[in-house]
Amino acid sequence: MSSLVIFLWVSNICFDTLGQVAFKYAAISPTNRDGLYYWLDLAKNHWIWVGIASYIAEFLLWLAFLTLVPLSQGVLLASFNIITIMLVGRILFKELLTLYRIIGMLLITAGVIFVGMS
Repeated sequence: MSSLVIFLWVSNICFDTLGQVAFKYAAISPTNRDGLYYWLDLAKNHWIWVGIASYIAEFLLWLAFLTLVPLSQGVLLASFNIITIMLVGRILFKELLTLYRIIGMLLITAGVIFVGMS
C-alpha cells in the first residue's frame, strides 16, 4: 500500500471514530423534554454537528480511498474502525470489553494485516 492509501485509510478511521464518539456524547446529553422539544434540543447540541461534519469528511476520504484500492480490499480494511470504536468506548464511556470482544479485535487485526499484505 502506498503512503497516500495508508493516510486516507487512517484518516477515514479517525473521522469515523470521532463521529461515533460525537453521536454518543449527543445521545447521552441530559434533556428533560420529550417529543419535538427533545429533537430541537438535540439539533442545538454541538456534538451532533461534530458528528455530522466528521461523517462528511469520512465520506470524502472514503471516496478518495476507493479510487486507489479495490472495493473488496477497502471494505475489509474499513472494518478496522470496529477496533478503534471499541477501544475509545472503553476509555471514554467505560464500556465493557469482554474476552470475546478482545479475541474479535485480534482476529480483525490479523485480517487487516493479511488484506494489507495482499
